[in-house]
Amino acid sequence: MSDSESPKTFTLQTAGFDARFPNQNQNKHCHQNYIDYFRCINAKGEEFTPCKQFYRAYHSLCPNEWIAKWDEQRENNAFPVSLEP
Repeated sequence: MSDSESPKTFTLQTAGFDARFPNQNQNKHCHQNYIDYFRCINAKGEEFTPCKQFYRAYHSLCPNEWIAKWDEQRENNAFPVSLEP
């Protein structure tokens, strides 16, 4: 097997435990991480490394349809929660 044919390895991670959301239902955890991500980047900028944890968490927890809906609401200034820091 040559170097170009060597198997690639991937690390899959899900959101870690958050004591604020101890139950199995992770709807609130998903929504809060979405809000926290946009508040974080509004305060610190998209390159601020700690913000990326919120991004990974909400992408891991939230259904794509919810994210698309919330993104559309944000674009239309209709998101029901303030994302200001």
